[in-house]
Amino acid sequence: MAISPHNTAIQFNKNAHLLPPNNTHHPFLNSLPNNRNRNLTFSFSTNKTQKFSQHPNRITVSAISNSPGLGSLVATEDTKNLLERVQVFDLNGNAILLSDLWKDRKAVVAFARHFGCVLCRRRADYLAAKKDILDASGVSLALIGPGSVDQAKAFYEQTNFKGEVYADPSYSSYEALSFVSGVSTTFTPKAGLKIIQAYMEGYRQDWGLSFEKDTRTRGGWQQGGIIVAGPGINNISYIHRDKEAGDDPEIEDIVKACCS
Repeated sequence: MAISPHNTAIQFNKNAHLLPPNNTHHPFLNSLPNNRNRNLTFSFSTNKTQKFSQHPNRITVSAISNSPGLGSLVATEDTKNLLERVQVFDLNGNAILLSDLWKDRKAVVAFARHFGCVLCRRRADYLAAKKDILDASGVSLALIGPGSVDQAKAFYEQTNFKGEVYADPSYSSYEALSFVSGVSTTFTPKAGLKIIQAYMEGYRQDWGLSFEKDTRTRGGWQQGGIIVAGPGINNISYIHRDKEAGDDPEIEDIVKACCS
């Protein structure tokens, strides 16, 4: 594995296990050379403009993460109605309303890129490390991933996540909260370096989950975020929208939003 400081090119060889097997079908990876003995190189350009998806609905918040690219949010009745209709599924396959996660309690709710994502496994631990503080403040912890209930179960079993895990196969919660998606938000210099860091810390991508139909058909380009909400359906006190893969906010900001 090599990193060039001049063009921010990140090179992974076949022994790094950062890439899936060559016979894995994917819209992007199908264009790569089908040769296990050949090094694969991703080059990230820092001067390309990132394009973010636009949504007409916005939600009221009293605090916004200071990540670049986040602007003022305006509340609309459409957004409130939309959130009240969004459903996610628990590990038993039961459908629940997204807003029920914080209707009668305060909750930190994390949204993963997908259930196989190595950076999302790192995020799960990053949040779970503060579980004692959340518990002491009566704050619940939940993670939602775009994908099937079976994928959610596998993630839960593999990570031993200390919070609740839910599946959103329709991506409706991501659309309701205007989380960004796209190739340009996934393959960035910072994201590449964070993947390397995650692997050095012992985290691993689950390529089986990453290339199941629920994730593969969407390209795997979805980004997530973190919110602090409740009690009350429309009471969202903090929101962070990932601007790129691995864009974790400062954990102190989340603790301050939920437990101060």
